This record gives sequence, C-alpha cells and structure tokens, in this order.
Amino acid sequence: MGRRHDPGRRQRIIDAAIAVVGARGIAGLSHRSVAAAADVPLGSTTYHFATLDELLIAALRQVNGEWLADFARWVDGIDPTAPLTDEVARFVEETLTGDRSRLELEYELYLAALRREAVRPIAAECLDEMVRLLGRRIGDERTARAVVAVADGLLLQHLLTGAPFEPAVVRDGLAGVLG
Repeated sequence: MGRRHDPGRRQRIIDAAIAVVGARGIAGLSHRSVAAAADVPLGSTTYHFATLDELLIAALRQVNGEWLADFARWVDGIDPTAPLTDEVARFVEETLTGDRSRLELEYELYLAALRREAVRPIAAECLDEMVRLLGRRIGDERTARAVVAVADGLLLQHLLTGAPFEPAVVRDGLAGVLG
C-alpha cells in the first residue's frame, strides 16, 4: 500500500499543538497528545517536527501571526488626536474583553520561551515587530518599546489576578511612564 497523500497534515499538527496547549498547557504538550488531537499517526508528528521545540516554534509563529495582525489593526486605528495613554488603555481593555482563552493561550506559548531557549527568538521577534509597528505610527521606537512592555505587563497582571480593568489607572500609570 502506498503512502497516503495528505498535504494539510503539517498544518493540522500545528493546529492540534495549539489546541493541546490551550486545553492542557505546555505541560500537556507531547508528540503523542498532538498526534491524537490531529488524528494522525504518532510518526507524522515526529516526521514534521523532530522535537517539541520545533513544534512549539511552529505553534508560536502561527499564534504570533494572529496576534500581530490584531495589533497592527489597533496601531492603524490609533487616533492621532487622542493622547497615546488613552489609546493604549483602549488596546488593553479591548484585548482583555476579547476571547480570554485565546489570550491565555497566546501568553502560554509566549512564556514558554522562558524555559525553552530555542523558542526565545520567536517570542523576541514578536515583541520587536510590535515595537516596529507602533514606533512607525508614533514616530518614536523607544517610547513604543516602553508602551509594549507596559501593555504586556498590564495584560499579564490582569490575567493572573482577575482584577477589574480600570482605564483611568492605566492612563495615569502610562502618563507617569511616558512623561
């Protein structure tokens, strides 16, 4: 019997890895769990991704692409007449009121870079692209880097604490950071 032609298999494996991480966290990610979720033979996962780091990189690249598309839409929608602090507060609020499970998944994959050195450059690329996009829009890359860092911190704090979002606190805090 010949080999079955399945051009979408690699993508299904990536999608399954994202689903596994979303459901079970990074600790639940294995070639076996991904193969089961993708409904493919175990050997297919190791054929396409020899290591879990390779699979994590592919998953993070896909999730980052979606995150960056959303971020770029926000950047494009920044009102140049509004204070940047208000626009950042709007971004954080819109992100927090969106799909929480998606946001948790994005951060789970992003933070995997803390323990997995091979994944670190992918997370860094995403941050650098956010800074580039925002810096191009506001005309100052150093400020953009500070805004991205503050927004990241705010999102993580709200995810971890479940504290209610207070736009005034964000605006006041950013005003202090941005001068």
